[in-house]
Amino acid sequence: MILGLLLAAVVGLSLGLLGGGGSVLAVPIFVYVLGYEAKQAIAMSLGVVGVTSFLAALGHWRAGNVDARMAATFAPVAMVGTYGGTRLATLVSGTFQLVAFALVMLASAVFMLRGSSARLAEASDAVAMPPGIVGGEALLVGVMTGFVGVGGGFLVVPALALLAKVPMRVAIGTSLAVIALNSSVGFAGYLGAVEVPWLFMTAFAAVATVGAFGGSRLVRFVPHHVLRRSFAVFLIVAGTLILYENRSSLMPGPAVTSLATEPAPGVHNAP
Repeated sequence: MILGLLLAAVVGLSLGLLGGGGSVLAVPIFVYVLGYEAKQAIAMSLGVVGVTSFLAALGHWRAGNVDARMAATFAPVAMVGTYGGTRLATLVSGTFQLVAFALVMLASAVFMLRGSSARLAEASDAVAMPPGIVGGEALLVGVMTGFVGVGGGFLVVPALALLAKVPMRVAIGTSLAVIALNSSVGFAGYLGAVEVPWLFMTAFAAVATVGAFGGSRLVRFVPHHVLRRSFAVFLIVAGTLILYENRSSLMPGPAVTSLATEPAPGVHNAP
């Protein structure tokens, strides 16, 4: 319980500092540290990240770092994709979702390593991309949110900064607003399909919110390229480990025990 809440603060800090990354931390924490079943972990992640992102977005709003017009344009398309993603998730196993999640983590790391702060900072001098391209990325973010439980901040921030020509800090704040709406739709899609431990999820979200507020205040003081590169390294390590844990589903041969598919008896209903 205590370890879970300490890690919740890390999830919140990631959201506040980077405008994303909460889900790619929360799902592995729920599955591999706290022992929840994959679909349950994805649903909980969406609930936690939805609440945390909304409250963190308020902090960025007060600082003038949320583009309401862009959020209103990006979010509806992403929300449609999210609903579709939750429907697709009912057709596959939890193990398949975790493998897809790991691949998303690795893709996220590539985005973060290639999309340096300098490149994002140049967005103000770039030509804004056509609305159709931005809308396509919004739809992709939505589908991923519903299917594997990621808020999509690692795609929303570059999309807003590089494609929609939004300044970096505003892209982070606007990303949080989009993630809040997106994750809420995704969480609603899982209600009734999985058992949600409401008490623990609420406590986790509360601690993550405190971390997110701290992150939104620290964002002006911490070099963003350092955060992005450090987080990218973490994603590569974590994504690789998840693929390793689920290797039995990736290759033919004798069954290999996986922490994702065979959690310890009784653990997945705790804490």
